[in-house]
Amino acid sequence: MARKLLEIAASIVRTQASVGKISPEEIEHTLMNTFFVLQRMQNAEQHGISIESTPVPDTGSPLERVPQSVAPKDSIRDNRIMCLECGIEMKQLTRRHLGIHGLTQRDYKKKWGFPMRTPLSAKSLSRARSRAAKKRGLPENLVKFLQEKKRKAAGRSQSVRT
Repeated sequence: MARKLLEIAASIVRTQASVGKISPEEIEHTLMNTFFVLQRMQNAEQHGISIESTPVPDTGSPLERVPQSVAPKDSIRDNRIMCLECGIEMKQLTRRHLGIHGLTQRDYKKKWGFPMRTPLSAKSLSRARSRAAKKRGLPENLVKFLQEKKRKAAGRSQSVRT
């Protein structure tokens, strides 16, 4: 009897969990990722396509897509962000996770109508990063850098005129 993809994914994650300490959230995330990778590989094998070159179209996985009732702006919460492709919640949507869906961060933002400057992370994580950057003096250093860049550009344009 052929094993189902979910059983294979569960077996792989069970083995990983037995080797090291993994939190329940990490187990869930790893199980989802493993399942999607196995599904993608199975689809590539059935359709005779290379996994690296072409993303496999979604053929309706057992894990249902996010209901359309979830507005994209509501998917970014204080402590979690929900992937609008698969419904998984995490602190940050990484390139690796979006790659499972055959998307880049730019493609994901375009598809769901997010401004390009919107971080794909929980609001609390964005705030913590902002505080850390301010503590290191990033805003002041950025202003100094931009002023220096502008001064150099003006100096080059004046030297070209003479």
